[in-house]
This record gives sequence, structure tokens and C-alpha cells, in this order.
Amino acid sequence: MNSEDIKQGEASALCRTYARYPLAVSRAEGTRLFTPEGRVYTDLLAGIAVCNLGHSHPELVEVICAQAKKLVHVSNLFYQEEQVALAARLLGTSHLKRVFFCNSGAEANEGAIKLARRYMREGRGEERFEIITLSGSFHGRTLATLTATGQDKIKTGFGPLPEGFITVPFADLEAMKAAMTERTAAVLIEMIQGEGGVKPLPEEYVRGLAALCAEKGVLLIIDEIQTGVGRTGKFWAHQHLGLVPDIVTVAKGLGGGLPMGAVMCSEEVSKGFPPGSHGTTFGGNALISAVADKVIEIIERDDLCGRAARMGDWLRGRLEGIKSRLPEQIAEVRVHGLMIGIELTHPGAEVWKALLERGFVLNLTQNTVLRLLPPLVITEEELESFCQALESVLTGK
Repeated sequence: MNSEDIKQGEASALCRTYARYPLAVSRAEGTRLFTPEGRVYTDLLAGIAVCNLGHSHPELVEVICAQAKKLVHVSNLFYQEEQVALAARLLGTSHLKRVFFCNSGAEANEGAIKLARRYMREGRGEERFEIITLSGSFHGRTLATLTATGQDKIKTGFGPLPEGFITVPFADLEAMKAAMTERTAAVLIEMIQGEGGVKPLPEEYVRGLAALCAEKGVLLIIDEIQTGVGRTGKFWAHQHLGLVPDIVTVAKGLGGGLPMGAVMCSEEVSKGFPPGSHGTTFGGNALISAVADKVIEIIERDDLCGRAARMGDWLRGRLEGIKSRLPEQIAEVRVHGLMIGIELTHPGAEVWKALLERGFVLNLTQNTVLRLLPPLVITEEELESFCQALESVLTGK
């Protein structure tokens, strides 16, 4: 099928939930995407921070093929060595002691919300159920997680929404203090808001929030769906500040392109999930667990966290140079490892479109922020080509 055949086929069969980019992808390799007609694009989005090792990584392909011949799925009614191996490797990246495997970021955050509420009731005997989140946040599209999300635009038409969620202003500690009551079970935050425009929480706010949660007996949940698995230059973004959250959620980069999510928690908080309290049919099946185990192995073996930090430092300098020459076009550059936001001084749709036409796939969020989430194996030469294209587009050359 050519691109037009694919587009017409979708128009007649799929729900219209996506505003697609104007291209069809027939295959991908490394940092390259290919259309059916053979046009090549540099992928600076990585499936929205999913394909951290790039596309069709040979070691992942080998694991997929070998595991598919051995065991794909039997459900969570059975013990499986692949889950045990992955759990050990994943928990080895963190201070947390227990993990629940699921299928996606939304499901991971849903699980974290359930865990926090049930732990408070069953583990501590307290009637705490409210979850506090921040404006500008994004936590998923299930009814609970879109209610937790601090962006009204994704909630339209889905009411009535579940009770027990409070949203407070971004990085306002006084507002957080005022919102906390004896009903508060947990605070759910992103260290860097991705869909919110690559906005990091200030260090002093996060430290103050952690202290406040400890003082009030409130659980701290950190959503690392987009920032985890090496994206920001450490395996977890909260490790930059030495934080010890009670619960961490992860998905996206964990499965190397396959649907994978996880809820990690402390030994104490895991008391909220006794047998029969929560579950999933597909979560952490043998195939996906084997692949995720290999993903973590490669990231650690090849020091892709350190590489992301070094590449981010180089790119920050390059982008700041462009900003200094074009202050009327670029308002701010935000670089955290290989999680990059370039905030324009004006709506960015035409800039995004021009960059796509030049062969660069990236994202536009919050109308003005060019968001880059490239594979952690992206090269300096590829990022340099993007920088040259960006400056050319912004100067109209």
C-alpha cells in the first residue's frame, strides 16, 4: 500500500481520535523513519519517548524472536522467570522494593492511584483518598488519570468525572499546603511536565514538597512515564535531586517499543496490593518482560544515561547560540538530557510543518513549544543537522 491507500483506508475504518501527522511510516531503523514511497525522516520523537534504543535494535529483535519461540503469554496466573528477571533488574535501578507490571503509562498511574488509596485504608487504617496534582500535568486518558491531569482540554465531554482529585497551581507550595487535609492520600507529580511544554519543577519546590509530604504523612508519587529510563541523563529524573518517593510509575521507554508499564513502590506501601486486589491480563507477559529486561541491560551497559546527559549539554549550547541570534523567535530553551523544549515567541505550527518538510519528525506542544524526545542513540551529527534546519526555518532561508 502507498501512503494515500493507507490514509484512505484509515478514513473509512478507524475512529477519528488522532490528528495524524501527514505521513505514513512503513518501516523504521535506528533513528530513521521510512515512508512507503521511500522518503527518509530523522526521528526526533522516538514514538513519544518510547524507542529509546532507536528502531529495530538488533539485540531487541533477537530477544523478540527467541522469546516468541519459547513463551509469549500465559497470563498472570502463573510464575514466569522473565518477570522475575525483569523485576530484579528494574528495581536495581531504584531504591524501591516492589513492582507491579502493566501495559501503559495510564494504567501505571491508575494503579498508583489505586495503590495509594488502598494502602491508606487497609495498610494504615486511615480514610484518605484524595490525590493532589498540578496544573499543566498529564497523567493519562482513563477516567481517573484524565481527572488527575491538570489540563481541562482533555476532559471535555467525559463527565461526570471521578471524585477525589484536586489540582493546584504549578510549583506553588503554599497552594499545596492549603490543599492538603486529613483526606489527602498522595501527591502525584512529574519532575518535568512533558505534555505541559517540557516544564521542570523548580528544585526548591520539589524539596519543599517532599518535606511537606513527609510531615503530613502523605505519599509522594512521581510519574516517570516520559522522564524515566535514561531520558533526562539519569535512569530516573527524581534521582537528580536524590529524592525517595513512595511510588514511581514508568512506561514508554521501558518496553523498547512494546506496550509496557510498571508501578514501583516501597515495601511498606506494597501492603496496599495483597492478592486479588489488583490485576491485569497482559501486563508483564513473558515476551514483553524479556524485551524490557534487555532494554535496561543495554542502557546500563552502554551508559546511555550518561550519553543523554552529555548530548543534552552539547545541544543546550547549540540551541542557546541560536536563541541569542534570534531572540525575537525563541523565548526559552529547556534541555534535560534528551528531553528538549524550544519555546517560541509565537505559535509554532508553521515552524513544525517546515521542519517536517525538511525531514525532521518532532512534536509541537502547548502551541508554542517544539518538543524533542530523540532516541538515546541519536548522534551529534543528526542533532547538528536539526539545528541548522531550525535556524534556517526561523530566518526564512
